[in-house]
Amino acid sequence: MEVVDEEAIWSRCRHTLLWALPVVAHHSFSAEFDATKPITLKGKLTKMDWVNPHGWLYIDVTEPEGKVVNWAIEAGSPNALLRRGLRQTDFPIGSELIIDGYRSKNGSSTANGTSVKFADGRNFFLGAS
Repeated sequence: MEVVDEEAIWSRCRHTLLWALPVVAHHSFSAEFDATKPITLKGKLTKMDWVNPHGWLYIDVTEPEGKVVNWAIEAGSPNALLRRGLRQTDFPIGSELIIDGYRSKNGSSTANGTSVKFADGRNFFLGAS
């Protein structure tokens, strides 16, 4: 009769699941965004999420026909943005921003940001992916 160490089995299962969670939670650029669809968005900042693994900028963009659409733009991690000289305080709500990036594959109002330009002329690499 073989003796099974159930605690050791459960320990290995928990370890494997915990190791796999970050991999599942993160994504590659090509899984979500389309490198053949660059976009430039100009609008007012409505919200900023300074969170890991990516920060998010939300801006209201007025379309040519006058409809206002809130766009979600993925940015780099807070640590990466800090290393580039950006601070959370650089993004007051209502700031006018110009953001270059790439559209999402699913057609939603979501983009991967590559750069942000402020009204005062400052330009920063967002480097989300």
